[in-house]
Amino acid sequence: MPGRGDTPQRTSFRTIAVLTLVPVIGLVLFLGWLIFRRHAPAPAPKASGRGPRASGPPPTGPAVVPRPEARGPRPEIVIIIDDVGYEGQPIDRAMAIDPNFNFAVLPNSTRASQVAERLHGQGFEILCHLPMEPRDNRVSPGSNAVLTSMSDTEIVATTRENIAAVPHASGVNNHMGSLATSDRRVMTDVMRALPRGMYFIDSRTDGASIAARIAHEMNVKTATRQVFLDDVQSDAAVRHQVDLLSAAARAHGIAIGIGHPHDVTLRVLAQAVPQLKAQGFAFVRASQAVN
Repeated sequence: MPGRGDTPQRTSFRTIAVLTLVPVIGLVLFLGWLIFRRHAPAPAPKASGRGPRASGPPPTGPAVVPRPEARGPRPEIVIIIDDVGYEGQPIDRAMAIDPNFNFAVLPNSTRASQVAERLHGQGFEILCHLPMEPRDNRVSPGSNAVLTSMSDTEIVATTRENIAAVPHASGVNNHMGSLATSDRRVMTDVMRALPRGMYFIDSRTDGASIAARIAHEMNVKTATRQVFLDDVQSDAAVRHQVDLLSAAARAHGIAIGIGHPHDVTLRVLAQAVPQLKAQGFAFVRASQAVN
């Protein structure tokens, strides 16, 4: 009921005025809150739980986000010492250079089994250095070699006999074989004769070799030699070949070098291997180079 002295018209006017002022007052309060929030100091950040915050004055320059160190894979080198298995070879000197050296034992050598057993006992990786027919028939690969004149059955049997003569062999690489490794039929039979899991490294004694190609086609893990270390047996020549090998490893990530247990080869390698390691190269086993 209207109060004393009020008329219905005055009461309605007052009500309308109050209702009009309520949103205006609300808008003013909201704008005032926004202005206060914008100018108020930001609260201190909460601790992250990763340890105490560093004390001291705040940095004066722009924040620097540390960049992760760019670390690519170390270039890897595989050294295979071929033609092992004879009395009087300086195998101890070769083993002392690096524990990841690989030794290719000739199955037709005079002490093949004994040398393979000794190398295996010292933890070295062993290959069967499979004798195969060269192009030059004046050069003999030795007894029980794989020849292009053999039948398929004979090639398989000969390959398996040679592998059996080198206990603990993880892989095979060819001894000579410039003619045999360029013959598709012969290499197909050789790959067929390998025990499951055994790899084949193409010594690449001839530019026409198709050994690695056939291995890939038959799902045999394989790799190819890049550098022969000691075709010329002088310190300067062997060191030059080692330099070529390291350059190939740096360019491609991994490279395979093949040498022999010659005094000059082992002397140069004994000097070069520690130097190359200091430069960031790693020496790895042949089984790590195949795919």
